[in-house]
Amino acid sequence: MRPFRLALAQINPTVGDLAGNVRVIREWTERARAEGADLVCFPELAVTGYPPEDLLLRRSFIEDNLEAVEELAAATRGIVSVVGFVDRKDDIYNAAAVLADGRVAGVYHKRFLPNYGVFDENRYFQEGVEAPVFELGDVVFGVNICEDVWYQGGPTQVQAHAGASLIVNINASPYHRGKRTFRERMVATRASDNAVFVAYLNTVGGQDELVFDGGSMIFGPDGELVARAVMFDEDLLIADLQLETVQQYRLHDPRRRKERLEFQRRDGPPRVSLGERAPLERRPLAPRVEPLPGPVEEVYRALVVGTRDYWRKSGCSAALVGLSGGIDSSMVACIAVDALGAENVTGVSMPSRYSSEGSLADARRLADNLGIRLLIIPIEPAHAAYIDMLREPLQSETGVWEENVQARIRGNILMALSNRFGAWVLTTGNKSEYAVGYTTLYGDMAGGFAALKDVPKTLVYELARWKNAAAGREIVPQSVLEKPPSAELRPGQLDTDSLPPYPVLDPILEAYVEQDRSPEEIVAMGFDEATVRRVLAMVDRAEYKRRQSPPGVKITPRAFGRDRRLPIVNRYPN
Repeated sequence: MRPFRLALAQINPTVGDLAGNVRVIREWTERARAEGADLVCFPELAVTGYPPEDLLLRRSFIEDNLEAVEELAAATRGIVSVVGFVDRKDDIYNAAAVLADGRVAGVYHKRFLPNYGVFDENRYFQEGVEAPVFELGDVVFGVNICEDVWYQGGPTQVQAHAGASLIVNINASPYHRGKRTFRERMVATRASDNAVFVAYLNTVGGQDELVFDGGSMIFGPDGELVARAVMFDEDLLIADLQLETVQQYRLHDPRRRKERLEFQRRDGPPRVSLGERAPLERRPLAPRVEPLPGPVEEVYRALVVGTRDYWRKSGCSAALVGLSGGIDSSMVACIAVDALGAENVTGVSMPSRYSSEGSLADARRLADNLGIRLLIIPIEPAHAAYIDMLREPLQSETGVWEENVQARIRGNILMALSNRFGAWVLTTGNKSEYAVGYTTLYGDMAGGFAALKDVPKTLVYELARWKNAAAGREIVPQSVLEKPPSAELRPGQLDTDSLPPYPVLDPILEAYVEQDRSPEEIVAMGFDEATVRRVLAMVDRAEYKRRQSPPGVKITPRAFGRDRRLPIVNRYPN
């Protein structure tokens, strides 16, 4: 058997841009055809973008998506294509179309619909019931979708027992730290358990809070990695697969004979013939395995992609960042520059009577290091006016209200600049601050996107150190990394006046927010009970604030918003 050339088109679709997505799919199909691919595959819901959410409740959206698939089918000749779309029969289905010879030759309906974390597929789709296999000349392959491959006894097993030597699993699998390791382990297990090649194709790019990290991969029947695409960028991964080796592996595993015999006693899945393979003369391709980024670089690249695509797909190109001279605003500025380009980012320094000379100097130095424009707009005139205006009704000149007024003045300035110049505001709060409410509504929370919303404070420092090391020079000033964190809203203020030190706070937050551990369990981890109780109470009280916060990139297993959903009014005791 001559090698089977498989192409995995790791593209970046845009939700709702059906015409644009069709254009991209056609372009990449042509690229795969030019490379002599027998089969080219596109991600889950590539036609509509993922997740389309309540667009799926519009009949016109479903109709337009079906017309797009017919258009793609007409353009598919000399190559077989697998494309994710929304099918409609008695209900709607998360589906994969197999296109061949100018027609929709077959369709697979996703069988396992995730309904946890950021996923809400039971709200929209019906479950599929069949697991067809497709015959292309002497090759039999199966197609399934995302969650289907995570189940040991799922469609992959059914299709392998039906004779498939290759399983193509198309995905829109969102990123979070550490997920890649779980994915690779799972796909390797499915491949070796079923003695089959498994091609795991993932989409790439940002969509609202979600980032899809690509990293598409192919594992052989021995569970070993054959090929891997880049992470966080579009890629066409092409591999020549020696599918006849599947039979050799199966001959050495008598357990599969018994399983297959039992399977054959039942009705097998439908078989769809796609005709013969094109008789192409091709030079063999060496397998390509792209290197993986380190754990901190991986997070940084996810933040850049999420920020870039939120701007690009929304039709905006410019960003404003309030630069305080602190670690958070420094990192947000770095992300913005790498996402949008220095020429499209403006830093805004808004010093108050409490701002230190060191912080002002750090903001200037950071702007110079990044090559961005810096506006300096002192807030003292407005600050003084607020104090004068509110002194009598509040019977006070200082207090939390006066601290928050400064943040709100800065928010007003940034939004005024946004209105005037059409640039969107990137807020600078991190996950630790959002968790405990150490943020100001209509102040530092004002903006269009929160790049660090799911990044704990301790990780912000790791990102800054990585950024400097990767650049080979000082981007984030060393003084920013060394000085104690402070909002500088009153004389001598430090974050530790209101919060435990971040190396203590962040593990408590991780245990409570991401792992749902009880106060007693967290105390048993070695934390002071009074500190734990205080932190957990702060988290619960701040829920109403988080509901009013802008979206931000998800990088942890449990982000606020789409992931963690708790009632605002909630009397369950800590």
